[in-house]
Amino acid sequence: MAENNNGFLKRADEHIALANEQMNDTTTQGDVSASFMYAAARFNAWMAATSFEKAEDMTKEKDKIVEYFLGQYELALKEHIDFHVQNYDFGEK
Repeated sequence: MAENNNGFLKRADEHIALANEQMNDTTTQGDVSASFMYAAARFNAWMAATSFEKAEDMTKEKDKIVEYFLGQYELALKEHIDFHVQNYDFGEK
């Protein structure tokens, strides 16, 4: 990603920092991940809704909206899995 990205990576890092802060003795990585994904879906649905004047119009485009966001998530997830495969120390912990 280009250096001049209008704060894209900074915002992403801030979300990740908040997620890391939420983990503790009673809140697991899985708990935080589930909340994080739910929040992203909720925000993205709201954002998509702001693009329409009528609910019927959004309903007609629902499959395209879902396809777009799933595709973007898949690209990012694959990119980061590849990064960890290449760089993470999978040695015994």
